[in-house]
Amino acid sequence: MNLEARVVIASEVNLRILSIRDVSDALGAVYGASGLLLTETELSPEFFDLRSGIAGELFQKFTNYQILLAIVVNNLEVYGERFGELAFEHRNHKLIRFFDNLETAKLWLLNQAS
Repeated sequence: MNLEARVVIASEVNLRILSIRDVSDALGAVYGASGLLLTETELSPEFFDLRSGIAGELFQKFTNYQILLAIVVNNLEVYGERFGELAFEHRNHKLIRFFDNLETAKLWLLNQAS
């Protein structure tokens, strides 16, 4: 845990989302925290294919449990139009947001968690 023990940074706790089964592990990893920071390196290629259901499951669980989720993706265009639309739809979401750099994602999480 980092950022004043309120936000979990996936890379620091070796958390990866490779399948729908990993969503429960992500919830367990953030128990007692207010948010999770993921980068595209911790996400499987299937996450970016919306037909797989991984992104939907992750978003639904984190929304249900009111846990902040920041996802850093350097270039959304790489993952296609549909995924770009999903990220665009979340630009003002109160719990789930996409960022193009780590520092902006950390700042948002810190501001939301306080």
